[in-house]
Amino acid sequence: MGGGTGLSTLLRGLKEYVARRKEERSRLPISDLAAVVTVTDDGGSSGLLRREYSVLPPGDIRNCIVALSKDETLLSQLFQYRFAKGGALRGHSFGNIFLTALTQVTGDFPEAVRLSGQVLAIRGRIFPSTESNVTLEAELENGNIIRGETKISRSRSRIRRVRLVPRRVKPLLEVLEAIRHADLILIGPGSLYTSLIPNLLLSQVKEALVRSRATRVYIANLMTQPGETDGYSVADHVRAIYAHTQDGLFDWVVLNRKPVTPGALHRYRAKGAEPVEKSQKELARMGLGCVTGDLLQEGKVVRHDQRRLARLVLDEFVRRSRQN
Repeated sequence: MGGGTGLSTLLRGLKEYVARRKEERSRLPISDLAAVVTVTDDGGSSGLLRREYSVLPPGDIRNCIVALSKDETLLSQLFQYRFAKGGALRGHSFGNIFLTALTQVTGDFPEAVRLSGQVLAIRGRIFPSTESNVTLEAELENGNIIRGETKISRSRSRIRRVRLVPRRVKPLLEVLEAIRHADLILIGPGSLYTSLIPNLLLSQVKEALVRSRATRVYIANLMTQPGETDGYSVADHVRAIYAHTQDGLFDWVVLNRKPVTPGALHRYRAKGAEPVEKSQKELARMGLGCVTGDLLQEGKVVRHDQRRLARLVLDEFVRRSRQN
């Protein structure tokens, strides 16, 4: 469950372990992989299409479809192609336009997502958390109320609380079914207030997670996010999620132990970001088990290594549980 680049990174690693045929199940540990994606994005191409065509924002969904595609070849590249010029098309990705057009044809965004998944032969299922056109609203510590994911992520005042507008929103039934039948539920990595918590603000989703007998795991972010989580430790992230849901929602936390290189650290600090403090003693006092690994990958940006993260998750929470 999540949104943004964090969820697609995780899915890209996990898809290699999904059994598509019965004969693969003896060697591949995942029989069903479901992604639940937040739908509060209101910026860029997604925001424009949302406002002009009254569709759910397609961007995060598109990234997840490409991440789960059998192999990221021509069709996947086409879905990610972004028009660099041209009046109305400039800034839009082909995949966003495709999902919008298919929604207009079918009259149903989740069905458009399902059909798009078939076109790209994805290894798993993808669901928007809700079909409702919702807006994210934040109450800041300075007392101001701001609306819209883009404005919230750019705010420089500490966030006290976020909520959905309208408040009472129903999730997709398929989302509740996926939670009900899950053996393992992964939340994160991703922007705390704009990618992770929005999914959990749906009361029925929260209740399903609380009742679930699955192992519930929070995958901690690598870096703080300026304006959203300045100075937050991993324990602070978990407390923020609990404040919007319920204490004890997670059983485990996955932590990175590989340090950021000095060069990358300098670049991030110049933008107001720092490595997230692991705070393992605090997490233990909260009743959470911690699993650590060398999960950091550096390029132009710092992100999770998709292969190492997937292997760690499966080794710790799938293969080990089967051995026990």
